[in-house]
Amino acid sequence: MTNILIDETEPVVTSPASDHELWDRLRTGDHQALGELFDRHADAVHAFAFRRTASWSTAEDVVQSTFLNTWRRFQRNPPGPLAVPSALGWLLVVARNECRTLARTAARIRNLVDRLPAPEPATDHLADVDRRLDDERRMSAIRRAVDRLPRHERETLELVVWAGLTQTEAADALGVPVGTVKARLHRARRRFPDLVSSDFLQEPS
Repeated sequence: MTNILIDETEPVVTSPASDHELWDRLRTGDHQALGELFDRHADAVHAFAFRRTASWSTAEDVVQSTFLNTWRRFQRNPPGPLAVPSALGWLLVVARNECRTLARTAARIRNLVDRLPAPEPATDHLADVDRRLDDERRMSAIRRAVDRLPRHERETLELVVWAGLTQTEAADALGVPVGTVKARLHRARRRFPDLVSSDFLQEPS
């Protein structure tokens, strides 16, 4: 009788690369590493950008420009090794700068578009358009309140409370000691307690 050999070898399951590994690969010019970082952090960058700009379309542009400019930075002058477990803090600092640039550009474009006749929206999309407009109006109100904080407190609050970074990650991203981050958050809470409540800053539906 012929013995039949059955391969009982379990499939090899590889763990996803850590941000440290992706960062090091990116420093060597591996564009696939950027794609993996995009898949991992694009949603968080988008949420952060929307809260910064109160505009869905601008937030989408911020995501694209954040990762594009990250690639350009690594090609031109790669930063040193990643000092914290996640690259998100570094990406959010890039996104913050892109928000400033694209918000100014978007304002100029809106001024031009406002002079054109508005097209009739498709009926099937009316509910989605209304929801997006409601989200943008709500976030605009939150943004105005946050803008009352001093800039350094505002940027710290955005990274820790909005983006969910740890205080250590935020300190690394901002280039300040952890104690400075704690002090800024403490002052922000004293100035505007509602600004750091989870209910007030929850993700729009």
